[in-house]
Amino acid sequence: MDHLLRDPSLLAVPFFVLFIVLELVALKVLDDGERDGPNAPLMGYAGKDSRASLSMGLGSVVINGGARAAALLGYTVLYAVTPLRLDPHGWWTWVVALLLVDLLWYSYHRSSHRIRVLWAMHQAHHSSVHFNYTTALRQKWNPWGELLFWVPLPLLGIPPWMIFFVFSLNLVYQFWVHTETIPKLWRPIELVFNTPSHHRVHHASDAEYLDRNYGGILIVWDRLFGTFREEQQRPRYGLTHPVTTFNPFRLQYAEFAQMVREVRAARRWRDRLGYVFAPPGWSPES
Repeated sequence: MDHLLRDPSLLAVPFFVLFIVLELVALKVLDDGERDGPNAPLMGYAGKDSRASLSMGLGSVVINGGARAAALLGYTVLYAVTPLRLDPHGWWTWVVALLLVDLLWYSYHRSSHRIRVLWAMHQAHHSSVHFNYTTALRQKWNPWGELLFWVPLPLLGIPPWMIFFVFSLNLVYQFWVHTETIPKLWRPIELVFNTPSHHRVHHASDAEYLDRNYGGILIVWDRLFGTFREEQQRPRYGLTHPVTTFNPFRLQYAEFAQMVREVRAARRWRDRLGYVFAPPGWSPES
């Protein structure tokens, strides 16, 4: 029970199932042939695609659980050596933790689109040409880069259990923004928070939408740091190159394999480092 209380993402599973059912109902109602242009009949679900997403979600529960256990140990050591302490009983500590976790999520998320080795970990989440609530569960099996970004939090005196609790809240929030069935919301909400409209842009493969809207709960980070793009037309989802497999292992690790092949073929250390740490798509000639 204590583990469940510290990981609200597990308690949210019935919520995830309910939203998938509601989305299926909404898609059935909306896909009536009367919508066109940016509101064309929605793509909905495809069996093989959704099964791949669910398989990747289940795999991430096992793998990320082990990774978090290791990270918890490391964070506990860092928390023990820092003189700083934030009181988890104070409401302001929760506000600080929520804001810091969201800012670090933005930093990690942006880095994972601009650094090849981090992109190799993250790209699996973007590999579907569908955008629905099973896509939200298409999670990576390589959380190591993400966990390194939380290292400042225990050093600032935030209890390790609190870090994981707040991070789980952040992930649970991000579930509901993976849908085409919710249009733009009231303008003040769109101004401050990440919404389905903003996240549709993030999952797009259209050139004008690439590498935009990294926010987790708040979209204000994108507005502040120049990565915001408003949804103008319906996006095309997925990666910029065709994905021809539904095999979860290939979806998770094909980018790593390609990166290793390019590093092995490179003749200069500059090029080898570029293939690992430069943005995706980098080449010596670029």
